[in-house]
Amino acid sequence: MRTTGSGESALLLLDAVDVLTADGINYAVVGAMAGSVHGIVRASFDADAVLSLAVQRAAELERKFKAAGFQTTLRRGDPDDPIGALLSLSDAFENRVDLLIGLRGLEPTAFSRAIELTFEKTALRVIGLEDFIAMKVFAGGPQDLADARAAINTGSRAVDLILLRRLASNYGGATAGTLEKLLADAGGSAPG
Repeated sequence: MRTTGSGESALLLLDAVDVLTADGINYAVVGAMAGSVHGIVRASFDADAVLSLAVQRAAELERKFKAAGFQTTLRRGDPDDPIGALLSLSDAFENRVDLLIGLRGLEPTAFSRAIELTFEKTALRVIGLEDFIAMKVFAGGPQDLADARAAINTGSRAVDLILLRRLASNYGGATAGTLEKLLADAGGSAPG
């Protein structure tokens, strides 16, 4: 593994990406790391990714990560949980990567909209801007909504409002309504 101490979850993510890529599993980095790509900088010690994987394959994937030397915890969501399963990966230094499996409302085409960039000589796929905003609005916590607002106002590029509204509606009426409030608060100054 690449990690040599604490505070290196991004390096642990690179090791996780190696396993995912070897197994042909499509993924996109989300959370604070994706936020930094979209112009939102805040401290976070964790790394997160969403997977294009059936929840039924989560246990099989956990076994592969264990075989690769990761410490793992697999939690399955109940029927009302928007996340079908969460596979948490960690190492001896308490670095952590959370892999979200079966996120309800996420379009399968989100993975084709992911942005590819290079980090530490490794290709990483990061969730696209509109998908990032829609996911943050869906999560709905105060920090999530602040991140969504910042991405709308200062994103890495102009926001495709038609796409964003469609993505938000996939997460339900409450998410679509919250997005409209954020857009109205932007005073019509949202790029796009």
